[in-house]
Amino acid sequence: MTAAAQSPAGTAAGQSDAILEVSNLTRVFGGVRAVDDCSFRVRRGTITGLIGPNGAGKTTAFNLISGFLKPTSGTIVFDGERIDGLPPHVIARKGLVRTFQIPKPLGSMTVLENLVLVPMGQEGERVWNAWFRPGLVGQREREIIDRALAVLEYVDLIRLRDEYAANLSGGQKKLLELARTLMAEPKMILLDEPGAGVNRTLMRRLVGYIEELCYERGITMFIIEHDMDLVARLCNPVIVMSEGTHLCEGTPEEVRNNPQVLEAYLGGQYR
Repeated sequence: MTAAAQSPAGTAAGQSDAILEVSNLTRVFGGVRAVDDCSFRVRRGTITGLIGPNGAGKTTAFNLISGFLKPTSGTIVFDGERIDGLPPHVIARKGLVRTFQIPKPLGSMTVLENLVLVPMGQEGERVWNAWFRPGLVGQREREIIDRALAVLEYVDLIRLRDEYAANLSGGQKKLLELARTLMAEPKMILLDEPGAGVNRTLMRRLVGYIEELCYERGITMFIIEHDMDLVARLCNPVIVMSEGTHLCEGTPEEVRNNPQVLEAYLGGQYR
């Protein structure tokens, strides 16, 4: 493994193109240090994987980065701005959004309505606009609906636009989650186990969307995933966490052959 891969700090060039910088991040629950002095960087324009054994602290790290938990200590810098401790909606407004391992659509609303709700600061949210500027409100609503329809077309859910989200299959809910993140016009998306519960056909489609969104639209992807074949195909670099901290980093092949990684998965805390 290269020196840059071994160190979360990387090189000076690596620092300059980092869109996300996590430094000495710690989260304590009672006496348990779920994330323990963890540091890493995610480079802009990459599909970066985050792997580790169950209980390694991956999802807790995502929750801290996206604002669903507050750190006990440490800093998180996104796109040059410190975000640790900010609420999720403020972080999302800055261009950092996430999906969940178990999709959480608004089940009693239609697929289209789930998307239309996403853009923040809509003119219709202000009562005085509805009274005194109805033309502006209507124009903005039409623009949002048109964008939502385009996103649904992109993820191949357009035929389900009027279906209640609760009635979608598990795979369709994954696509809806991805569509909702796109409505936020993100700079970076945190994907929590996109392959979980998804059949192979749909997974190939998801992989295609992820690659296109990153390499053609410039959206950085940071992915938690347990399917190592998927990680090897999709992610470079790969960051490994174990027992709440950064263990190592490198290409999928470097990580796969790293003795520390083998110990974390097969020995150590599991002996």
